[in-house]
Amino acid sequence: MEDKKNQTENPASSAADTPKVTGIGGIFFFTDNPKETREWYAKNLGLDTNDWGSTFKSRNVNNPEEVDSLQWSPFKSGSEYFAPSKKEFMINYRVQNIEGLVNNLKENGVTVVDEIVAYEYGKFVHIMDADGNKIELWEPA
Repeated sequence: MEDKKNQTENPASSAADTPKVTGIGGIFFFTDNPKETREWYAKNLGLDTNDWGSTFKSRNVNNPEEVDSLQWSPFKSGSEYFAPSKKEFMINYRVQNIEGLVNNLKENGVTVVDEIVAYEYGKFVHIMDADGNKIELWEPA
């Protein structure tokens, strides 16, 4: 019992190695025509779009030197990227210590859809939430 008490009072519990979500990394949704949707948002709401959607950048309030990004992307309706979810959207959460988080999720019985994959811009893995929504977890490089 003493060990648990020390862990919860330990200021290091919020350190950079604690497996957790740190923000939203992206919002993805289905549309019948992604190109037209991107163009509509560019014309009417001023989004700076490209083939993947639009990237919003901001400074990390706890570390102003760090620039965070949020990706907004319309996907073609029915895209297999959201599978096995049947939902019309997917949220990407920015995380720290993705390996530790995946271990915790597996211990909690959460469905982990695939293995962690690394790219030059970070590591990704997909899980399913309790409502059948596919969630993308991303640890930036």
